[in-house]
Amino acid sequence: MSSSAESHDAVIAATRHWLTEAVIGLNLCPFAKAVHVKGQIRYAVSDAVDMEGVLTDLEAELQALVAASPDAVDTTLLVLPRALGDFLDYNDCLFFAERMIKQLWLEGIIQIASFHPHYQFEGSEPDDIENYTNRAPYPILHLLREESIERAVQAFPDAEAIYERNQDTLRRIGLKGWNDLMKM
Repeated sequence: MSSSAESHDAVIAATRHWLTEAVIGLNLCPFAKAVHVKGQIRYAVSDAVDMEGVLTDLEAELQALVAASPDAVDTTLLVLPRALGDFLDYNDCLFFAERMIKQLWLEGIIQIASFHPHYQFEGSEPDDIENYTNRAPYPILHLLREESIERAVQAFPDAEAIYERNQDTLRRIGLKGWNDLMKM
């Protein structure tokens, strides 16, 4: 096995650990468990080292997701272990990612959720525990089908309350609890 494949395996393992322990385990996203259990999540690891490479990989993953049957691939996690480690650079990339969605005529079809090791909500301090609702082991562009989101929201009548519930959960477990969860 090549070192790149081994590296990809380690990145995917860390990402799956975060997904199962934090996102599903803490119920940060009540919609994640179903696609995880059904094996409908594509884990794509990018070898890009800069924004241009990330956007090239993003375009390929957007096209692959749209072309795939939702029963096979409902959502994609584009994991960026070598690029956009700085949160401000990542935010800049999100701007161009959203533009790409429009340019590819995918607005209303695909949306992007954002996760980053240094995620920080506007108006918060870097170490505020609430930021951890969107923290992941690597920068991630989560590509979601809009119709899947609509179905999930219909099945979960209080979807607007998820954000506040997640912040309460993280305040309850605290940084030590989070760090304990992330240990592999």
